[in-house]
Amino acid sequence: MAVRREWELDYDVDDVLRSQAADPAAIRARRPRLVDMAQRALDAGRGMVQPAVLTRTLQVAKSRHNRITLEGGATLTGPLITEHLGGAEDITVMLCTIGDELGKAAVKESETNLSYAYALDAVGSAAVHSLNAAACNQVEQNAIAAGLQTSLPLSPGMEGWEVDPGQREIFSIIDGDEVGVALSPTLEMRPLKSLTAIVGIGKQVATKGAICDYCALRDTCRQKIA
Repeated sequence: MAVRREWELDYDVDDVLRSQAADPAAIRARRPRLVDMAQRALDAGRGMVQPAVLTRTLQVAKSRHNRITLEGGATLTGPLITEHLGGAEDITVMLCTIGDELGKAAVKESETNLSYAYALDAVGSAAVHSLNAAACNQVEQNAIAAGLQTSLPLSPGMEGWEVDPGQREIFSIIDGDEVGVALSPTLEMRPLKSLTAIVGIGKQVATKGAICDYCALRDTCRQKIA
């Protein structure tokens, strides 16, 4: 397993607003005070973000219907898994987190200023999604340099790979303690601003589709990838 903590994250006030399920253009036109609050939360929250990415890459031992077995015996199961990872030679499993400092600050603010606490929480969401994108991009660039290609990043909860067993499978492969993340019996990660994903790597790996095609919220999400 490898841990990387130095990342340049790319997110702005519009990303914070989208993380609050808001349309940035509409909010700027109708409720500029919310934009100001989001900017204030962003300015304060950036310094509380503690990015860390844990990765582990394993060879694929075999692939059968709805099941991929990795070296060492770990398995990944579900129709989405074999649809996108059936041709993979290796699979990188990753856990991204921004730590708990920002989350604790949002909880504290909720005692006196719920709107600002909500904005701080949205900063955390924007930050961890930016971190996840940066980590997946790094895996892709490394693969390209080796003459390989990568699959879509797949995360538990996408259609075809449920949270259970997805999160259990991922945490059987990596040790979240390496970056201070624990998985609860209800499969909730702590700190909350944490994400898991897997990426297939190989010469014949599937590259079709987009992440949003497999999300149950694809018709309403304001963060939809065009």
